[in-house]
Amino acid sequence: MLFGKKINRVLNIRKAEERFDKEREELPLEKNDRLAMILAALAVFVPAFLGIVAVLLLVLYLFFFRYL
Repeated sequence: MLFGKKINRVLNIRKAEERFDKEREELPLEKNDRLAMILAALAVFVPAFLGIVAVLLLVLYLFFFRYL
């Protein structure tokens, strides 16, 4: 098989979980890593959320409030 080793590595969940836990223990979080992850998540999700809200408000305006 062309990608046999990679497929077996992905499909073997138990070994993948063990390898992930081992790598996580070797690289603990530093002091401000958690804050950096929270700020990065906010930088990604807040604009997306605002865009969705803007589209919904535009649809509401076009369908309901345009003729008032």
